[in-house]
Amino acid sequence: MYEKIRDYVRAHGMLDKGDVVIAGISGGADSVCLLCVLLELRKEYDLSVRAVHVNHGIRGEAAAADQAYVKELCREVKVPLDVVHVDVCRMAREEGLTQEEAGRVARRRAFEEAAARWSAGRIALAHHKNDNAETVLLNLARGTGLRGMGGIRPCSGKYIRPLLDTSREEIEAFLDQKNISYCMDATNYEDTYTRNRIRNHIIPYMEEQVNSRFVDHVCGTAGQLARLWEYVERQTDKAAAGLTSLREGEDGQGREMVIDGQGFARTDTALRPYILKWVLEQVSGRAKDLETVHFDDLEELFDRQVGRRISLPYGMKAYRCYEGVRVVSSDWKPSREEENEVWDKDRIKMRILDPADIDGPALEAIPKTPYTKWFDYDIIENSVTIRTRRPGDYLVIGRDGATQKLNRYFINEKIPSRERDRILLAADGSRIMWVIGYRRGQGYEVTGQTKKILEITIDKGGKYDGRDN
Repeated sequence: MYEKIRDYVRAHGMLDKGDVVIAGISGGADSVCLLCVLLELRKEYDLSVRAVHVNHGIRGEAAAADQAYVKELCREVKVPLDVVHVDVCRMAREEGLTQEEAGRVARRRAFEEAAARWSAGRIALAHHKNDNAETVLLNLARGTGLRGMGGIRPCSGKYIRPLLDTSREEIEAFLDQKNISYCMDATNYEDTYTRNRIRNHIIPYMEEQVNSRFVDHVCGTAGQLARLWEYVERQTDKAAAGLTSLREGEDGQGREMVIDGQGFARTDTALRPYILKWVLEQVSGRAKDLETVHFDDLEELFDRQVGRRISLPYGMKAYRCYEGVRVVSSDWKPSREEENEVWDKDRIKMRILDPADIDGPALEAIPKTPYTKWFDYDIIENSVTIRTRRPGDYLVIGRDGATQKLNRYFINEKIPSRERDRILLAADGSRIMWVIGYRRGQGYEVTGQTKKILEITIDKGGKYDGRDN
């Protein structure tokens, strides 16, 4: 079995000559086997092996016995040992975690602290093939994506798992053959934790009733999916780099990322959720609690009106903008230049048309594009100006002449207050003909009696993609 593990370590490049390795040793069969394997690999790689044992303060005398066993084992093989005591129950309460989560976090912290103290470049964990199958089933039951279906990785950063291609049965047989004792954790056979129920009931049933090589097949498929995920991850990074622009806020406060709408529309639908996840991770700096529903909501925003927004985890906000979608962190502080920015008015073109010069009936030639609007020129009472909002601005919203204050329109459309001063308007005095990028006011429609047509066109410059009513 040692040769199999050694080859697995080589295949995944887990170790280099002269590495300092931290080994997590609980006293159970898998971690004792890990220590034995590392001591053999030490000869080939000239390793410096250090051990860490974490006492969770849960199992009383049994935990004390495990600790004593690990101390004696490490003394016999002359491996330096750190014993760390953590009140996991208290930690779970204070940090809002389950006991299982708190135990995992406590162990990771202990390993990281030991690695920093001993300048270790590797942290070896004793996950094996059965653990991997349990993880895949647990992820699937809870709801997961491609990454979760890939199970546990052989290497992740400084963490290595030399036993990941070895079954629990092989590990126990190896220790029995070497006449090496180990501790039995009675809680592994209890159904307190979800993982235990998978271990004690689901996997045995599948092996007995469906296929005796169930664990092998689950892990084999997980390996294929893990490689597929690595490919998707590379494609995501490449695509996201071309579609997004990231900016720090004023004085480095917060983050803003804009996703190019046209480029995103050309992106394969299979890759889009991964790009959106990447964006939210970059803006928030966190990955936990980002779920499929958030990526779906964000993708739907591309098809909504400019100015629409949604709320996302960690206080993030996403806005439909002219370029596509803009995502900002909760602490985003725009630059002073941006706060005063308005749309470039040179991108708005106006001209007068004579219906007689139009090829065919004018009513049939009315542009259907959201970038060009026609208005009955003779109805306009003042000079048309392109500007931002002013007090007293209003829209005619009904054919009966019913009006609505522009500010009320912004509120009803849920346009963020910080966006309202940046939206350009085509205005006839205080009467708004067109909230550019949103809707036009009633009363300026071109009819069969129209003698002159005012055409207003947005020079979108390859960026504007709003949707007007």
